[in-house]
Amino acid sequence: MRKLAFALPLLAALLTIGPAHADETFKTMEKEKLEQAIRAYLLEHPEVIIEALEKYEAQERSAQEKAAAAALIAQKDKLFDHPMTPISGNPNGDVTVVEFFDYQCGFCKRSLNTVLDVLRSDKQVRVVWKELPILGPASEFAARAAMASDKQGKYEEYHIAIMSSRGRLTPEKVMRLASKVGLDVERLKRDMEDPKITAYLQETLQLAQTLGINGTPGFVIGNKLIPGAIDSTRMHELIAEARNQS
Repeated sequence: MRKLAFALPLLAALLTIGPAHADETFKTMEKEKLEQAIRAYLLEHPEVIIEALEKYEAQERSAQEKAAAAALIAQKDKLFDHPMTPISGNPNGDVTVVEFFDYQCGFCKRSLNTVLDVLRSDKQVRVVWKELPILGPASEFAARAAMASDKQGKYEEYHIAIMSSRGRLTPEKVMRLASKVGLDVERLKRDMEDPKITAYLQETLQLAQTLGINGTPGFVIGNKLIPGAIDSTRMHELIAEARNQS
């Protein structure tokens, strides 16, 4: 109903403007009679509104997809090849899967098995992990710890441990998990304070905003941006599409 209320005056305005060669009688109709005629027509043919809105939405989607594709090209180096970004899988893989995630995001936790399934089953895939801690201080603490763990060569193991944990994260829980996977906790705490990690997380947030990623998870596979969680079947399909386009 909201869309219909918006569309009626819009159509009335468009028809009032009309092309210069419109029928003279139609052009001289009083505004009230014109609106009544439009209303009567639309009530009799509501599918016109639906068709117009569907076309408008399709145009909007197309414009957003083109903008996203342009942004992916412009941000290619930061997205795929940032020297601080942890990676898993084949470093020289023919397809890269990028995931933007938050350790407290339930959908990200569910997506973990999807990504791990891809890593196990496709040895030509490269996975790029983009920390996007948008769900509060605990998320940022976990992201800092994970980034610091990469300096000890245990990022993937630690990432899986944090993402697999149940309940809300706390600094104490994050450190317990660090100890559990064999990290030097005292070194980890020192490395977490590295200003480069602060700058990197801020840069990643700006990158996500530039790409139009407003929540987690968000995936980039090939030249496609996929907001939200996807299952294993769909991810394999997107990887196959990217591979065919390369």
